[in-house]
Amino acid sequence: MRRLGSVQRKMPCVFVTEVKEEPSTKREHQPFKVLATETISHKALDADIHSAIPTEKVDGTCCYVTTYKGQPYLWARLDRKPNKLAEKRFKNFLHSKQNSKEFFWNVEEDFKPVPECWIPAKEIEQLNGNPMPDENGHIPGWVPVEKNSKQYCWHSSVVNYEFEIALVLRHHSDDPGLLEISAVPLSDLLEQTLELIGTNINGNPYGLGSKKHPLHLLIPHGAFQIRNLPTLKHNDLLSWFEGCREGKIEGIVWHCSDGCLIKVHRHHLGLCWPIPDTYMNSKPVVINMNLNNYVYAFDAKCLFNHFSKIDNQKFGRLKDIILNV
Repeated sequence: MRRLGSVQRKMPCVFVTEVKEEPSTKREHQPFKVLATETISHKALDADIHSAIPTEKVDGTCCYVTTYKGQPYLWARLDRKPNKLAEKRFKNFLHSKQNSKEFFWNVEEDFKPVPECWIPAKEIEQLNGNPMPDENGHIPGWVPVEKNSKQYCWHSSVVNYEFEIALVLRHHSDDPGLLEISAVPLSDLLEQTLELIGTNINGNPYGLGSKKHPLHLLIPHGAFQIRNLPTLKHNDLLSWFEGCREGKIEGIVWHCSDGCLIKVHRHHLGLCWPIPDTYMNSKPVVINMNLNNYVYAFDAKCLFNHFSKIDNQKFGRLKDIILNV
């Protein structure tokens, strides 16, 4: 199977969207909803959406693995945002013109500073060697997650740079009905994007861990392919999300052959998220750390130490894993 695309920018919806003046169920205090129409977007059709690979959209925070200090590193998402003056100018422009592409940005003066180690996301537009903002006025980018980082402590909990490994959740290679948590070499994840999920991420929609014993994991983007998706019609997808066990997910991301990524979120169809019983929590999960090769006393409180103690154990659901680190 070919490696699927990485998430380096905001993904467009598979359908043409429209704005309705109703309170959003996705974002608190947002007085409008963005809903899908029944028309497939030109971007989706141009990317040959009908032959794309549909995968589960996982609800977490986006990460990236690339080289830093001569070794594979986990990077956290950090968008460069405009300062107050530029943001006010941008919003006033949108109210009058409603087309963000016509706005002129002075990249050197209009944006808040970022750490020197910050890098722009791939595939974003460049002008005279400078990365340009997207339609929301943000420049997507990344910062490396240092060991014992306080700001990105949940990110750093899933990597060990001494042995260059990461805690990864994906399907078991021999049984697609079984999930597996394993220690994966960071070198195997180079130039991939992943989703960090867990106790302290996005309200923890999958019910992982607890406040006393938090649990976080990485999921490579495209890891959970959808096998029996209905035809690409608004009502068929709506019925699938509402009536199928496999539809108990946040959304769908289509990986197109040209590398383009197209999505649909439950909120685009007027459906709620999060939901009580997710599809991810309907599958058993096995721990397969295989850390015998590492002659190393892990920190007593780290996740790698905990999982090494329950190696080869099987649980009915992800939320059944109780940490006692």
